[in-house]
Amino acid sequence: MTTVRSVGLTGGIACGKSTVAKILAGRGVPVLDLDQVAREVVARGQPALVEIAERWPAVVVNGALDRKALGAVIVADSAARRALEAITHPRIWERMEAWLAEQREPAVVEAALMVETGSWRRYDRLLVVACAPEVQRARLAAREGYDPATVERWLATQVPIADKVALADAVIWNDEDERALTEEVGRAWALVLSDAAKHRARD
Repeated sequence: MTTVRSVGLTGGIACGKSTVAKILAGRGVPVLDLDQVAREVVARGQPALVEIAERWPAVVVNGALDRKALGAVIVADSAARRALEAITHPRIWERMEAWLAEQREPAVVEAALMVETGSWRRYDRLLVVACAPEVQRARLAAREGYDPATVERWLATQVPIADKVALADAVIWNDEDERALTEEVGRAWALVLSDAAKHRARD
């Protein structure tokens, strides 16, 4: 069996990536939430927050990041999103690499924009959580209270689900209930660690 040290876990917005991460962690798989790391690097007093405040003063209030205000900026402006990534990503990667170096078994790194940023290539395998487009839209609207236009704007900030699925070594389909999802996770995890995984080139 091919040695797998790191597995990237991603998916479309509202497809259930975080739920899958919890299921894997419950099975004893080491999981790092890269979105949480991203929040930590922009916490009060962090150098990244200082840089953000210099570029977008209105999104930092009383020394803390207003995440909704920042989200409104980047969803409407791809250049702003790239500028934010230039500030935060090097710090995020540094923490991630340190964490992976400590692991002694296959470990999962969970992140929402893994394909969009190209960082999926950093991992030995890629695991994608997906669902039908109509299910995704309904979940996003229900979870965030977004109107249809806002749902579409957020979906436009991500690579289409089909493109993520095409890159995956294994796919977890989350169109049904949590019991079905748990079975899907078990199947996909076994596949992603096996030689049967597609193991697409990372170049």
